[in-house]
Amino acid sequence: MAKQNRGPYILAAGVGVQMLTGIPAAWGVFQRPVMQGYSLSRGQAMLGFAVLVAAYGVGCAVGGLLQDRRGPRTAGLWGTALLAGGFFAAALVPAGNAPLFLLVYSVPVGVGSAFLAPAVMACAQKWYQNRKGWATGVTGVAMGLSGAFFTLFVKGVGGRWGIRICFAALGAIMLLVCGAGAAILQDPPCTGNAKAAQQGMNHRQMIRTRAYKLCVAAVALSSPPVLLFSPEIFSIAADRGLPENAAPFSIVLGSAASAAGRLLCPAGSDRFGRKRVLYLVYLGLAAGSVWFAFAQNWWVLASYALLTFFYSGGAAVQPALNTDLFGLRHAGVNYGFIALGMSAGSLLSYIGSQALPLAARHWLAGGCALVGLFCVRLVKPVGES
Repeated sequence: MAKQNRGPYILAAGVGVQMLTGIPAAWGVFQRPVMQGYSLSRGQAMLGFAVLVAAYGVGCAVGGLLQDRRGPRTAGLWGTALLAGGFFAAALVPAGNAPLFLLVYSVPVGVGSAFLAPAVMACAQKWYQNRKGWATGVTGVAMGLSGAFFTLFVKGVGGRWGIRICFAALGAIMLLVCGAGAAILQDPPCTGNAKAAQQGMNHRQMIRTRAYKLCVAAVALSSPPVLLFSPEIFSIAADRGLPENAAPFSIVLGSAASAAGRLLCPAGSDRFGRKRVLYLVYLGLAAGSVWFAFAQNWWVLASYALLTFFYSGGAAVQPALNTDLFGLRHAGVNYGFIALGMSAGSLLSYIGSQALPLAARHWLAGGCALVGLFCVRLVKPVGES
């Protein structure tokens, strides 16, 4: 297939894959059914979420290495096997066995999602080298909308047949959709000008730079404004006066806002610059944290949606910034090492959620956003002092 005709197929594959890998953003809809179906405590269920996100960060690095050596298709197919396998295995975990749930569900699902995400994003950027932010955003929209999909699916299938049947059904869908999408992934021919455009640092060179350390810190600090609250957003919304039957809309609206952020922020960064958009992202996270702290009734949904918009928008801009800083040739593995910040942010968020009361968590969220803004401000092109 000619190069100029392959790009849309890559984007379509990316959309299908990303629709099923946005589990961290949708965990709020899984939290209560997992607690009830597996007889887990609040802390155990939240630990399952934290381990999943941490495994996602580590998996991005490992999957990036695999992609760099064997190509995006191989990384994507391995990711599909891990992701679907984790959901199939979770359907068989006996009630009350939290360690086994973490081992067979949280770890492989986090790692599998991470194998797929960098493969999709890096492959799309290589096919659309002049519109890297836009290409990342198109595939990222699907990840944002995955929260709405999971909400409807868990409420429908899980509500009728239980969370175990729901997990098994999701595993089957992931095996089919992600497997087909991964099979389509293919890097473009790398000759002439295209080959020159794909030069850049490898991950060993990158991790020694100051820009890398600042980017990892910024990614970690963007997580608490959302991850400190997303597992319990249903109960938070209900405690703030939202009718109980309206609480699921927090995930659906947050999913729509996430999709908008993943499209608009990277597309805007193509035009206005990566750092300018990231300044807006971190200021939005800080302001949104303050609003969310005091929001009541339906304003809880609006403030939470604002946080998911900027959090997801920043996550979608970061791969394009990474490519600008360190080059396109090793974009997949390099972004994987940047994503280690997600693991650190997940750990910080879990500790904060267990150790701090709700009011203090809001202060932590806003403070992390402001420090993250400072980190982005200090990032400079490699080679500049």
